[in-house]
Amino acid sequence: MDAVDSTRAFVKAVKRVIVKVGTAVVTQADGRLALGRLGALCEQIQELNSQGFEVILVTSGAVGVGRQRLRYRKLVNSSFADLQKPQVELDGKACAAVGQNGLMALYDTLFSQLDVTSAQLLVTDNDFRDPEFRKQLTDTVESLLNLKVIPIFNENDAVSTRKAPYEDSSGIFWDNDSLAALLALELKADLLVLLSDVEGLYSGPPSDPHSKLIHTYVKERFDGVITFGDKSRVGRGGMTAKVKAAVYASNAGIPVVITSGYAAGNIIKVLEGECIGTLFHRDAQKWAPLVEFGAREMAVAARESSRRLQTMSPQDRSKILLDIADALEANEKLITVENEADIAAAQQVGYEKSLIARLALKPGKISSLANSIRALARMEEPIGHVLKKTEIANGLVLEKTSSPLGVLLIIFESRPDALVQIASLAIKSGNGLLLKGGKEAKRSNAILHKVIVSAIPENVGERLIGLVTSREEIPDLLKLDDVIDLVIPRGSNKLVSQIKESTRIPVLGHADGICHVYVDKSANMDMAKNIVLDAKTDYPAACNAMETLLVHEDLVQNGGLYELIMDLQIKGVAIHGGPRASSLLKIPEACSFHHEYNSLACTVEIVDDVHAAVDHINRHGSAHTECIITEDHEVAEIFLRQVDSAAVFHNASTRFCDGARFGLGAEVGISTSRIHARGPVGVEGLLTTRWIARGNGQVVDGDKGVVYTLKDLSLHA
Repeated sequence: MDAVDSTRAFVKAVKRVIVKVGTAVVTQADGRLALGRLGALCEQIQELNSQGFEVILVTSGAVGVGRQRLRYRKLVNSSFADLQKPQVELDGKACAAVGQNGLMALYDTLFSQLDVTSAQLLVTDNDFRDPEFRKQLTDTVESLLNLKVIPIFNENDAVSTRKAPYEDSSGIFWDNDSLAALLALELKADLLVLLSDVEGLYSGPPSDPHSKLIHTYVKERFDGVITFGDKSRVGRGGMTAKVKAAVYASNAGIPVVITSGYAAGNIIKVLEGECIGTLFHRDAQKWAPLVEFGAREMAVAARESSRRLQTMSPQDRSKILLDIADALEANEKLITVENEADIAAAQQVGYEKSLIARLALKPGKISSLANSIRALARMEEPIGHVLKKTEIANGLVLEKTSSPLGVLLIIFESRPDALVQIASLAIKSGNGLLLKGGKEAKRSNAILHKVIVSAIPENVGERLIGLVTSREEIPDLLKLDDVIDLVIPRGSNKLVSQIKESTRIPVLGHADGICHVYVDKSANMDMAKNIVLDAKTDYPAACNAMETLLVHEDLVQNGGLYELIMDLQIKGVAIHGGPRASSLLKIPEACSFHHEYNSLACTVEIVDDVHAAVDHINRHGSAHTECIITEDHEVAEIFLRQVDSAAVFHNASTRFCDGARFGLGAEVGISTSRIHARGPVGVEGLLTTRWIARGNGQVVDGDKGVVYTLKDLSLHA
């Protein structure tokens, strides 16, 4: 007890401990009993019993043991003809009945060899609904413990009326993990030890070499961030079930340790205060404070990591991106599972279809993202690029070079693929990054972040890219104008406006994507139909989708307007009208021209000419992306010059306004700002400049004797 870990000091006061052993520990891979592990378990319990501890055992494994025995019995009693028939799965309750008998016989034999008496107590979920049963159970266990007898609990699956799915709102316990937690409360245990087939709770699947053992579970830090591997190979639960049981018991004031049942002496080590396994404790946050994950610390860590990233060679930075691309494809199955969970949760809550569409990582999306990252890795090195070279004076040369901005804070909603694009651009541009995604994509963002940082080498540090998991941290982050250099919000107008009002940090982004397509009187109507349909229906939830269709008044006379509307309606687009269009076409009037539908709906309005179209766009648009469809090049030039938006196209769909389609590799977003970057923001938009001078002893000295040549030097000199 001299080497007790500070977080485990409470074990000095433990007297009554419940030990739960899972099926994966009790049995071998082929279903036979793991005699060595069971023997070691009983020896530990005997030693604790002799030291004065009150030990209660909750064991799984009866169904597995019974299934193995009944399969053998069925084989012995089957004819050759019987064996040729399709084999029916054995009844689980029959397996439980046979297995309970054999399992308890083994426990009794092992404990008897150690001069310890054990007692079997079989319970069902329904038993605990009876207050008299609960009282009698407590009295019985107290009597057994006073006699130094080891009570051994198991759910009586042979007669239990519960059916799959085992967990629902009506249940009291659902498996032996939750039974152990319930008994810990009922019997007033001082500690619950859950034995597993792994060392404890990991930050990801234990098979993942990048996963790390979590020694103390802090809900505020790990809730929703941890990703689990497969459920137990043989039992009903797995690590997810153990964590739920541990959280339940620890919240009620009973410490819980999840540790390996394979390692020798782990129960005794836990009670000696060694820091093994994963501890769940009501006061865990006090022992493992969140300060290391605080807003300022996250930002400072990102800056320090970015400086280490910048010292790497371009080839090494590119290799990080290639490793990330490979890691994404290697973990596609796990990413899809987490994304589908987010989608199901969003549908259950009742989120709008447009949000769910942005949330979904559709088939092929991970491969597409990986390929985009590889394309980005192959692009020209952006850091340290000499933009201008000037001879200031004889022997004094000044260079203007590209440089990372520093630390970026990106706040985005819905789209988990944005996390991948932003992270890859940050690495390419040498910037540190803090990410805050929407709660609707919590699990998707967590797994994507985990996969990405796992590919970042240790000499840079995974805290180069921080994932902010709590909404409450955003106000603190927005105050850090001394360590965060740029905020890029991607989301609703409300989100962007709130951020702009809440920070002194420069903000880059756009609030709305109210994109227009203007069809001029000289337009090729076949081309116009294709562009209008693509701009609206290719991806209606995108910020570069058409929201307003403007048509020249002559198209009313020649029928062109009606053809466009008919084609849109055939594609399922709901049509709203401006004052002129709604009056003429007898369609519902739009609530506002400044409205982003993000769905299969748009506003249609009739205008006099290109000048009226330009005026409408500059007045009601969001300065995002606009398009003119015309065969008249003079009219096209008027539109291209006078429309004040980040991207203006002639005879091309607004959907082309995208970082990847512009050849930028990826984008952190589309900016409608007029300072710094505008339009799709790729690597160049995440860079600033700095000046590097090389001299040979020059001094100013009041400019005496200095001859300023100010000669522009060739960048290739």
